Amino acid sequence: MNTIINFMKRNYKILLAIVALSVTLFAFKMKSGVDSNPDKDKLLLELLTFVIEKGHYDPATIDDTFSKGIYKDYIQALDPSKRFFLQSDIDEFSKFETELDDQLLNKDLTFFSLTYDRLMKRMEESKKIYKGILATPFDYTVDESFNTDYEKAPYSKNLAELTERWRKQIKLSTLSSLTERLKIQENKGKVEEDSLSSDSEAENLSESKIDKVKDQADNDKAKSFAELEKETRDNAKKSLDEYFGFMNDLDRDDWFSVYINSITTRFDPHTNYFAPEEKERFDVSMSGKLEGIGARLQKKNDFTEISELISGGPAWRGKQLEAGDLVMKVAQGNGQAVDVVGMRLDDVVKKIKGPKGSEVRLTVKKVDGTIKIISIIRDIVEIEETYAKSSVVNKNGLKYGVIYLPKFYIDFENRDGRDAGKDIALEVERLKKAGVNGIVLDVRDDGGGSLSTVVDIAGLFIEQGPIVQIKSAGRKKEVLFDRDKKIEWDGPLVIMVNSFSASASEILAAAIQDYKRGIIIGSKQTYGKGSVQNVIDLNQFVRSSDVGDLGALKTTTQKFYRINGGSTQLEGVSSDIVMPDRYAYLKMGERDIDNAMPWDKIEPAAYTVWDKTTNFSKAIVNSKKRIEQNPQFKLIEENAKWIDSRSEENTYSLNMEKFKTAQNSIEEAAKKYRPISKYKNALQFASLPYEVVETTKDSVLKEKRDRWHESLSKDVYVEEALNVLDDLQATVGYKKDLPAKIKKEKLAKS
Repeated sequence: MNTIINFMKRNYKILLAIVALSVTLFAFKMKSGVDSNPDKDKLLLELLTFVIEKGHYDPATIDDTFSKGIYKDYIQALDPSKRFFLQSDIDEFSKFETELDDQLLNKDLTFFSLTYDRLMKRMEESKKIYKGILATPFDYTVDESFNTDYEKAPYSKNLAELTERWRKQIKLSTLSSLTERLKIQENKGKVEEDSLSSDSEAENLSESKIDKVKDQADNDKAKSFAELEKETRDNAKKSLDEYFGFMNDLDRDDWFSVYINSITTRFDPHTNYFAPEEKERFDVSMSGKLEGIGARLQKKNDFTEISELISGGPAWRGKQLEAGDLVMKVAQGNGQAVDVVGMRLDDVVKKIKGPKGSEVRLTVKKVDGTIKIISIIRDIVEIEETYAKSSVVNKNGLKYGVIYLPKFYIDFENRDGRDAGKDIALEVERLKKAGVNGIVLDVRDDGGGSLSTVVDIAGLFIEQGPIVQIKSAGRKKEVLFDRDKKIEWDGPLVIMVNSFSASASEILAAAIQDYKRGIIIGSKQTYGKGSVQNVIDLNQFVRSSDVGDLGALKTTTQKFYRINGGSTQLEGVSSDIVMPDRYAYLKMGERDIDNAMPWDKIEPAAYTVWDKTTNFSKAIVNSKKRIEQNPQFKLIEENAKWIDSRSEENTYSLNMEKFKTAQNSIEEAAKKYRPISKYKNALQFASLPYEVVETTKDSVLKEKRDRWHESLSKDVYVEEALNVLDDLQATVGYKKDLPAKIKKEKLAKS
């Protein structure tokens, strides 16, 4: 989940005392080190515990209970599938279960060093295990099974048991793949809807996938069982080789970050340590922009592959670099080219990224096998998918706008940079000019972001008043207001949420709901994250730079509350109109985390409920009736219950005939739910005029918008949100005279 980050200046006041005190505590020189620096690790532990205890909203007591939590989270993070450690390792580790609190306070690295060294040893052993297993064919006639519920599984008692676990795990993977290959071959290359996918894939079958399967079928149709069986083992080995290649790229510092985060998250789920590279990624995710060439990279064996060019970036503009190119060398300007084959992905990224205006030269192996040196001048790259976007749709003679906000982004370093508040205001203005009669603001799957942008966005829809209340430890509550009397949009408004709408999304939905300014429609309740985090640069606490970059700490400093006084923590925001959700019965919210902060309530703020939507209650009643009678929603509800029942089924037969029978049974049951993915709402969504012009110049942007519009045309939830806008039409003044009203406003301003 992304976090709410308040204005740094506002909340740094809370930490001024820490900064002042830290000068005397931590201003000393450290020994420098390359691969392992115990002094730096100890300094990090000291810094983190001090800053958290002084700055956290409600710091946990560092005691034996705290220690047990660290131990449990850390061991699970190191070996979630229980395929590395033996029971003897766990017996040895468990002696420290109640001692980690003392080790933390004493800056003792004994437990970390023990587990790190043991993990490295077990990983090396595991490489030999999987390679040995995949060297010979599997016997799929044996009647045996494998349980994938790793949490309840015991640790292996010895190497023989561990090898057997690896064997069954790999066998299940190859059996699933082999069954699919055989099925395709038996169909002689004909794509049969009923036989292409497992229950998870059947609902997402695309044209490109069908073509791919056809091609695969053509290639596989003449192959024997033995040939297909060998192919599945070869592919499994390739996947595991890549997995261990990635693991080999992790150094001791990476694993120490895992240990540190097992400590920090015991204070609450949203207090995290960011290693330097992670802090960079966080900044990019918050601002939506970076300085570099505008390309996404991925590891491909020992090579670094260009996986995607970011639309509008310098690499995209240069038209020389392509997806699929392999980066062999990197040079800075006229400097010496450095061979990056076999280099860690993070290290390659560091070499390619750089400040705006600087030159980087990439030696790449093109997809046709030729070698080419490509010069690129770095620039500011905006990641378009991060930003708000809008679409218009005509329905029943009226025009509506749909705004999608993926996150509440902001650029803390540049006040003039893009942020969600300014961008949503711009989208609303554009939709007004287009003459829309209602707006849907979609914050489904929006994990949060900047608190200040929430206040700005909510303020677009009310005259003025409180938006959210904030409480810091030991301080009076603070109320954040919209003080601008101007209303950007006073017409019908619907906010779409789901169970993954969190933090800032919940503040927005709660404020709109408390004012009765708009209707909240979506999952039964949102995620339930009601806390505020600040990101604190740890380097400011140390005078000497010899120790290197220490990264940053994101820690919970405040809780926020609705203007009605209730917290969104754990409870989230309950929708005015609940729509069936395929994942409604699965445990995925804040309330399902064992160390989440509790719910509570404070005094409400003074606010005036919006009284210009007289048809508010009737629109909710009408929608509920439609949902109850809608066959698509009924099917989604049935599917949700089926998914919930399937979540407890963890045992799979490794006998091919029994596995096929079980999978056929699942696929038969899944057929009933395939219409969910095939649904079309018959609505036509389009870009606004300014964006139509942009898409004529940018084919990548056009493809992205076409895909979005297509997904909207298949979205029953969006369709119902638009139906609600229909029901709200009779109660507001925004009708077809809107363009004239806008013209009048412009004349008044001039």
